[in-house]
Order: sequence, then structure tokens, then C-alpha cells
Amino acid sequence: MSEKESVPAVYLTPKSKREIADHQMQTVGRLQARFPDAALEHSEFRGEVTIVVKPEAIVEIAKFVRDTPELLYRHLADVTCVDYLQLDTERGRFAIVYHLYSFKYGDRIRLKAFLPEQEPRIDSLVPVWQTANWLEREVYDMFGIVFRNHPDLRRILMPEDSVHFPLRKDYPLTGRGERESFPYVTRDGRIIEKSRSPRAR
Repeated sequence: MSEKESVPAVYLTPKSKREIADHQMQTVGRLQARFPDAALEHSEFRGEVTIVVKPEAIVEIAKFVRDTPELLYRHLADVTCVDYLQLDTERGRFAIVYHLYSFKYGDRIRLKAFLPEQEPRIDSLVPVWQTANWLEREVYDMFGIVFRNHPDLRRILMPEDSVHFPLRKDYPLTGRGERESFPYVTRDGRIIEKSRSPRAR
């Protein structure tokens, strides 16, 4: 089967900026109509739309934007987290951000859900998009966000016995002693076993 036969022609059709913007606004309208109490607000910046949603509705909203024929956001490109320490305490310290793309309509949107500082938890989207698996693990590892019902929620970058979350804004730049007990190699190739602080390197 050739490439053109295996990929629907509509996926190969370039979309104009106007078509993309219209589809983004259509997405906002459909979400607000379907989830009037959960699609809270939206904003646009440089051609991309962010929709703030209630965290408890994230799974149903994700399924809706993925499966609705007029939307079809089939691709979860990334899951990130923002720490709004001392900036946005009313809605929650953390915001989970899902970057979605529609191959058919050629546009991107972001879903954003705020979580509290104490016990930040949200349902996993692995049942909706398999790509969420490692992306959610990274957010858990770096920020300490717990994704309920994740099939394998454990550290992915940090050591498994680590108790800190290094991308939180209250985490010190020099760490909390984790890097002071490891041997290091000097420029001339010598291995030094004694510990030292990162500032002394």
C-alpha cells in the first residue's frame, strides 16, 4: 500500500490560518455546550488556544475532543506542568497542561487543569491516549503530581528512592544534598571519592 493510499487525503490537505482559527473556536464552543460547568474559560495567544477545565472532568473531556467527528484531537503531543508558586493560589498552585493536535483539521489546542498545592491529583489519561504513559510519569517525577489509575506510576528520570521533585519552584537550585555524596571525575581524569557541594565544582 502506497503512502497516499494509507493516509486519508483529508489529512494531507493544508489548512489556512483562518480555517485553523475557526476550528479552534468551534472546539471551544462545543466544549462549553457539552460541559457548561467544566469548561471554565479560554484564551488565545499566537494562534493557539488554551481551555481551562475542571480536573475532575478531564477524562470525559479528553474522550470528547478525541472522538467527536468535528474535532478529532487524536494526538496527545505532550503533558506538562506549571508551578504557579505565589502567583495563582486561588485556582491552585499547579496546572497540568495537555497539548493536543488534530491531524484532520490541522490545529492544536491546550487543555489546562489547576490542582491544589496539597495532594495534587488528577485522573490518568493513559486509557484515552497511550502516549500519556511516560509523559505523566515525567510530570510525577519532576513535580510530584499523582495520576490516579496510571498503570505504572513511578520515577522515570530521578532515582527511584528520591523523595524530592526538582522542577517545583521551591526546590533549591543547588539541590538538597542529593549530589554531594557521589564521586566525581576531574578534568584530568582523576576520580575523586570525597563528596563536595555543587557550588564547589
